[in-house]
Amino acid sequence: MRKIELEIVALSHSITQTHSYAVVLGEVNGLRRLPIVIGGFEAQAIAVALEKMQPSRPLTHDLMKNFMSAFNVDLSEIIICDLQEGIFYSKLVCVGENDTVEIDSRTSDALALAVRFGCPIYTYENILESAGILMEDNAGKKKKTVTTTTDKDDSAHDDLRALSVEELNTLLNEVLEQEDYIRAIAIRDEINSRKNR
Repeated sequence: MRKIELEIVALSHSITQTHSYAVVLGEVNGLRRLPIVIGGFEAQAIAVALEKMQPSRPLTHDLMKNFMSAFNVDLSEIIICDLQEGIFYSKLVCVGENDTVEIDSRTSDALALAVRFGCPIYTYENILESAGILMEDNAGKKKKTVTTTTDKDDSAHDDLRALSVEELNTLLNEVLEQEDYIRAIAIRDEINSRKNR
């Protein structure tokens, strides 16, 4: 299978009762985005590395990088290799002095390490096809951002099941313009569930 390179284009924080976060990966030289819900600790670890902040003590992912470097192991790439029941699976491709080893990893941890090592992030077409979101071309503008969005009163949280597919697509474009990727994930999942009926 051909690998498709991705880059982190946004980190979105939505303050809700569950404190959910999303890291948004963008297709390099393409218009598709892959939003992935992650935990708060991992979101913080990715944000710290993206912003090149230096904490006073190493975070867990910094420790892992230091450990790998001490033993001459390099992280050459990460691959988001599978999607099962809404959960992304990834592997770290590590290169030592004598061999290459693939290690199973949570996607959020793999991304936090990829930012620290500066290594490429890949996925496969079938994953982008099933979980990706196609963005409209805005004159080729691409930017890396760390975005924070706050949910307002969720009583205005439309019942997505009551909307038509056309209304869902319109709503999806609106929330993507606002960079509310958490909401976009819910809308995308509702659209995809209707395709599978």
